[in-house]
Amino acid sequence: MEQFDVVILGAGAAGLFCAGSALGQGRRVLVLDHAATPAEKIRISGGGRCNFTNMATGPDRFLSQNRRFCASALSRYSPADFVTLVDRAGIAWHEKTLGQLFCDGKATQITDMLLDRMKGAELRLRTTVESVQHDSDRFVLATSGGAIRANRVVVATGGKSIPKIGATGFAYDLARQFGLRVTDTRPALVPLTFAEQDLALCKPLAGVSLEVRIDHKEGSFRDALLFTHRGLSGPAILQISSFWQGGESLQIDLCPQADVAAALKRRKQESGKIAVATALTHLLPERLAQAIAAEAGLSKARLADQPNKVLDALGARLNRWTLRPVGTEGYRTAEVTLGGIDTRDLDARTLQARQVPGLHFIGECVDVTGWLGGYNFQWAWASADAAGRAA
Repeated sequence: MEQFDVVILGAGAAGLFCAGSALGQGRRVLVLDHAATPAEKIRISGGGRCNFTNMATGPDRFLSQNRRFCASALSRYSPADFVTLVDRAGIAWHEKTLGQLFCDGKATQITDMLLDRMKGAELRLRTTVESVQHDSDRFVLATSGGAIRANRVVVATGGKSIPKIGATGFAYDLARQFGLRVTDTRPALVPLTFAEQDLALCKPLAGVSLEVRIDHKEGSFRDALLFTHRGLSGPAILQISSFWQGGESLQIDLCPQADVAAALKRRKQESGKIAVATALTHLLPERLAQAIAAEAGLSKARLADQPNKVLDALGARLNRWTLRPVGTEGYRTAEVTLGGIDTRDLDARTLQARQVPGLHFIGECVDVTGWLGGYNFQWAWASADAAGRAA
């Protein structure tokens, strides 16, 4: 039977990074994955350029039943630490907005860097893990390639998001097998879906994008919104999806830079002969301005002919658009899974199961979910480094 110091389940961002950190401790390391290629989420992330971290990372940018749990790992492996690694690899990068860092080139540069960092460890793809048993002080894994014994097992198999690239609930099943609790899970950073009355506006505007502010009882986010044939998407919607609960309404300010009613009243005094739709184009993308004017029955109406109560109604429609999503697009398009391995059952410094010495859970499968913008990758690096150094 083969023997390794550390066996890591999952060759995604967290798994590959953990291998490099464990290798640095002088351990004999094996990484297993059922997929044919490693790190598919890295490849498709950030529009193919990988939003690999966020310089504003802190515990307040994560959702969890215990929002302070991630603080230990994040403080010991920071965004600056990962940037140093990227710089050493000669990978060019840029800051986009809000602290988000992207590769100038392809996302696969990050994967290549991680594979290079773990040289000396063994990577086996197309290998299925059939069972994991704890035999006295060691683990025995039955795999499609034969039995393996390990001193430590690190579970980095991710959550349920994007099943077409191989995502499963394996980590949750294994956690329950060993007596760990698992919090409720659901898709996060995912487009929301809407009823037909809302789609009547959205569908004709597919492709229109603008900066909005979305208010929710958990907070307010200002970012881009994208109209689609299926409803609404874009960073603002993905961000709020992690907080939204079924049955709740959202309030969207389609023109956060201005009080629309006040702006229209000023324009009415200055140049009242222009059309309402034309006035709105100074505040909104043209197609959206025309759609809003048509919705109000004002497509050909002059601004001067509109009483203030009509302009107030238009302002409320744009600054306080209230709508109720009917659901999400689900794990099929979700970037991450919200919830997961209960942090009460893990040591914050090592990500080790409190009641099962040598068993660690890292990355997305843990109940630590970052905001949109590189935070989830930083959690992958930090939790992986914590477990790898403890291995």
